[in-house]
Order: sequence, then structure tokens, then C-alpha cells
Amino acid sequence: MSDQPVVLPPETVAPQSPAHNAFRGPNGIRAGWRALIFLMIVCGLLLALAVALKLAARFLGGVQLGGAALTPLGTASLEGTILFLTSVATLIMARIERRKFGVYGLPARFAFRKDFWVGTLIGFVAISVCLLGIFALHGFQLAGLAIHGQTIITAVAAWSVAFVLVGLAEEFSFRGYLQFTLTTGMGFWPSAILLSLLFGLAHASNPGESRLGLASVVLFGLLFCLFLRRTGNLWWAVGFHAGWDWGQTFFYGVPDSGLAAYHNLFNSTFHGPTWLTGGSVGPEASIFTPIVLALVAILFSRVYRQRKYQADH
Repeated sequence: MSDQPVVLPPETVAPQSPAHNAFRGPNGIRAGWRALIFLMIVCGLLLALAVALKLAARFLGGVQLGGAALTPLGTASLEGTILFLTSVATLIMARIERRKFGVYGLPARFAFRKDFWVGTLIGFVAISVCLLGIFALHGFQLAGLAIHGQTIITAVAAWSVAFVLVGLAEEFSFRGYLQFTLTTGMGFWPSAILLSLLFGLAHASNPGESRLGLASVVLFGLLFCLFLRRTGNLWWAVGFHAGWDWGQTFFYGVPDSGLAAYHNLFNSTFHGPTWLTGGSVGPEASIFTPIVLALVAILFSRVYRQRKYQADH
């Protein structure tokens, strides 16, 4: 046997992956940066739209928008624009991340199916129970029809479309791409709390809004996150959001986050302390709103026990 030493072939070293840094993690661009890119795209689209509207106004004349009253056309225009900008930005990010649009909360196969309609019904029942509680303490009263005849049919259709757009726009903006992306970075409920606080902040500029009203908006946000967590998508939350707002603004004709309604079905009056009636904010600032939302959360959790929401990295 030879005494020559055996020379082993050099070990094959696997190529090293790029080093992780503040921008990239083990799964690509970090969640915070992806959320920031998304927001920058939305802002860029909003700026482009603003410039286009300003140029159009030079040739067509300015249009006065806004005011202290809600109208179907004004509401649909604003919320439709928000939904459009958010959807375009989400589509861009979906291409970058190589994901399907539906994973961000609005899968087309569930559009306007059972979850949406059940959510809509429960949303309307919830605002009705809230107002019933105020009525029981002599703080709320219906004062007859506000519109009649053909106007009722037109108003029902117009407000229905408007508040479906409200539900879609606000739920997708706060609990669509951003909720999905931040969940991959910090977990579901920390993301839900952060975005619900921002949801409340977004309503702070409404005329007549109050601290209690804003607190209720945050609670709404957390409730909608619970719906998302247990159903796996936003359609239940969209329905509840639309049903609550439709009942509050159109059907009962009460203020919505400090905004008065236009072409509402019933006239109504409030009497009593602000903690009961909500004052200028409307029933969302009433003590009954957090009670009703808590009851909805408890009952919903008993029926929908499985956690279906999934956000991969």
C-alpha cells in the first residue's frame, strides 16, 4: 500500500445568497418597504389625477365639491376614486410580488355572494339595535317620511350603489393590501390595531366629529379586522359596512360621522345628552355603538370559529 498522502478534491461551496439588510429580508423586500412603495404609488396616482382635474377645470370650469351633507353622487364619486386608486396600486404591487389580486382581500369568486349579503343584513340590524337602544331611553324618534313616490325608488338605488362603494373603498384601502403586507412583517393583530387607529384618524376631519365618535371608528376597524380574520376575505366586512351606513344615513336619516344625509327615507330627531344620542356626530358617538359592536363581535366569533385569513411572506 502506498504511503503517498491522499489529496481530496476541493469542496464545492454553494453560492451565498445576498446578505440581508434593512431593505431586503429572507423573503425579498421587507414588508414595511412594500407598504411604503404601495403608498407612494397611491400618492403618485392621486397627484396625476389632481393635475388632470386642474387642467380639465381650466377648459370646463370649476366644480364646487364637498360640504357638510352627504349626497349619493358626491359619496360615490369620492369613494369610487379611492377604490380606483387603491385597486390600481394593488394591481401593480401584485405584479411586483407575483401574487394574485384576490389574496389581498377581495377575491372575485366570492364577490357579492353569501358573506356580503349576510354582512349587509347584520350591519343594518346592528344600526337598528343601536337606535332602538337610544329610543328606549327617549333619545331618538322617527318623524315621518322625508321623501315620497318615485323619489324613494331613485334614492334607494342611488344610496345602495354609493354605500357599496363606501364599503369597498374603505375596507380595501385599510384592510386590503396594507393589512396583508403588514401582517407578513409584524403579525395580524398588531397590523390591525395600527391600521384601525389610522382608520379613525382618517375620519378626524369630518365636520362635527368627536373623540367618542373617533373611538367608535377605531372599534369598527377592529371589528372589520375580526371579520377578515375569520372569513378569510373582506366581503363580510364590506357588506356590514355598507349595511350600517345605508341604514344610518339613508333609511333612518341620522348623521353619519358628523355628516347630514340628503334624500334620506325618514326624518328623525334626537333628544337628550350627547353620551346617549351622539350629538352632532350621530349614533356612532352614542354609548350604544360600542355595546352593539361588542355584541356583534361575540356572536360573530361563536358562529365563525375558524381562522381563514392567510398572509404568506
